[in-house]
Amino acid sequence: MKRILGMGNALVDMLVQIPNDDLLNEINFPKGSMQLVDVAQSDAVMLKTQNMPVQQLSGGSAGNTVHGIAALGGQTGFIGKVGPDELGKFFHNDLKNAGISATFIESKNPTGKAIAMITPDSERTFATHLGAAVELSAEDLKPDMFAGYEIFHIEGYLVQNHDLLRQAMQLAKNAGAKISIDMASFNVVEENFDFLWEMVKKYVDIVFANEEEAKAFTGKEPLDALKQIAEEVDYAIVKIGEKGALIQSGAEIVEIEAVGTNVIDTTGAGDLFASGFLFGLLNDWSIEKSGKAGAIMAGKIISKIGGRLSLEEIVDVKNQINTLI
Repeated sequence: MKRILGMGNALVDMLVQIPNDDLLNEINFPKGSMQLVDVAQSDAVMLKTQNMPVQQLSGGSAGNTVHGIAALGGQTGFIGKVGPDELGKFFHNDLKNAGISATFIESKNPTGKAIAMITPDSERTFATHLGAAVELSAEDLKPDMFAGYEIFHIEGYLVQNHDLLRQAMQLAKNAGAKISIDMASFNVVEENFDFLWEMVKKYVDIVFANEEEAKAFTGKEPLDALKQIAEEVDYAIVKIGEKGALIQSGAEIVEIEAVGTNVIDTTGAGDLFASGFLFGLLNDWSIEKSGKAGAIMAGKIISKIGGRLSLEEIVDVKNQINTLI
């Protein structure tokens, strides 16, 4: 079977259910954004949420995506950087238990942590302390890390490290892999606009973006944004929340309906959509079937807290996917 390699921030997610927007307003975080914070800010947010429901999971956007693909039965790998601490061990063991072939570079600094503050409307806002993850550098990457993979999937949060991204994409291309990127956050797109366009034009084959990210990238509404992105890549995917997703490959455009569900937490929805879609590509499915698989994965993950599916949920997802034409 074809294999996929992910690279991203090796972060442990702390998923906190907050009762309203008051905390976000107090710390001046735009709802739905990802904000980078230092240790002191991260600790301050944890202190403010200490009496609220919390769940700990290994996370990071690319980590979530390869987890989802592995759960579906795909062969996956992951590259990341962690610290010599309990969170680092937790992250490593979680990937190992999922059957993911992980390459971890170890730092002397603490493992990164992402605090996801989930409001009752299911929106999530991240306070992210990258820790060791931010130290992943171009020099850490070796050609043999990329050998034997057909797709290399990278999260947009790494776009801020231009040397790392450029080196990773070049090594992946040299190894014969298609390159997939999830744009991750509208503010990351805005802050790295020119560089991101350069990378898409030069290296990228598959682009995932939500409505806000697509608009930040193109200045256009979803369908026109999709068409512009598709001029540069083999597969363009624009996710439009409860309306589903738009996918274009060449001249073919398909609309994918969202899978109706009781929305509890949108954490990981885009990551798991990418899991289903990329798993489809690995199996040479049509873009419509791949997109529907992504919608099934996304629909299942937003019906619960966190970015991981249980064994029972995976069985249900597989049964639904098996009914697709």
